[in-house]
Amino acid sequence: MKTMTAEKKQIKKNHRRILKKQIKARWQIYLLLALPLLYLLIFSYGPMGGLYMAFTDYDMTKGIWGSDFVGLENFREFFQSYKFTQVLRNTLVVSVYSLLVTFPIPILFALILNAFPMKRFGKVVQTTTYIPYFISTVVMVGLVMQVLNSRTGIYGTLYTLFTGQTAPDIMGKASAFKHIYVWSAVWQSTGYNAIIYIAALANVDQSLHEAAKIDGASRFQRVLYVDWPSIKPTATIMLILAAGNIMNVGFEKVLLLQNDLNISASEVISTYVYEVGLARGVGDFSLSTAIGMFNSVINFVLLISVNWICKRLNGNGIF
Repeated sequence: MKTMTAEKKQIKKNHRRILKKQIKARWQIYLLLALPLLYLLIFSYGPMGGLYMAFTDYDMTKGIWGSDFVGLENFREFFQSYKFTQVLRNTLVVSVYSLLVTFPIPILFALILNAFPMKRFGKVVQTTTYIPYFISTVVMVGLVMQVLNSRTGIYGTLYTLFTGQTAPDIMGKASAFKHIYVWSAVWQSTGYNAIIYIAALANVDQSLHEAAKIDGASRFQRVLYVDWPSIKPTATIMLILAAGNIMNVGFEKVLLLQNDLNISASEVISTYVYEVGLARGVGDFSLSTAIGMFNSVINFVLLISVNWICKRLNGNGIF
């Protein structure tokens, strides 16, 4: 028993000695790694101590650690609020709808672009679809509102031209909000999101396509049995990351598209946190922190669950 303990200690010493040698030999790389690590510690992990505010009745004069501890009272208040069902439903509807649409479209776009015979034209299409990603959220929402304006926009002008009547205000319809949010995101992000799949397709061994041609496979069959399996691991990782971020509906875009007429469908958790914490006359920071923490916990559970499911189905996962 003592011999085994001594062997384990010796192994640990050897590992530490090897690690020190590696750090000394490649200290420049570890120095570069230290900068983003320091950034994460200061701006990502450091502020997590403020989550304690969710369990207190926060008082600015007492500070976070001096405020009265109330346990789960803030969570109970949120769960019992009449807004809870509404904001949770809106968040899930918009998020799941966005995931179901914006996740597969870049994959299909990349597969089609890779299979397209006119490579120069394909590069032009790729560049054209990539450009909208660089448009800021504010400008993009402004464009959407101008296009869908019921009187002066393209939508309103065409509606009046063909019907002779004033177009209904589509921006004021609660039922149209999720469609506007999701399909404007498709226009803006498809080209950018397809880049990683296009890069993965560029690494496909061409001998596989040549062998498939010899066997008489059509272009569609080569896409199905050669291209798709090559990007499947990448798509799995992207799906896990997207599922882990499913509750984080874009705050800025939702807030800019939001108005008094569509508020019943556009009030999501992120905008509700802003309303509770800052938009009201006296911000309830404890309640807003509790709501944000609830949102993060749901994301974490979804990330772990989807990663486990993907590992069981095809053996690919983040961890």
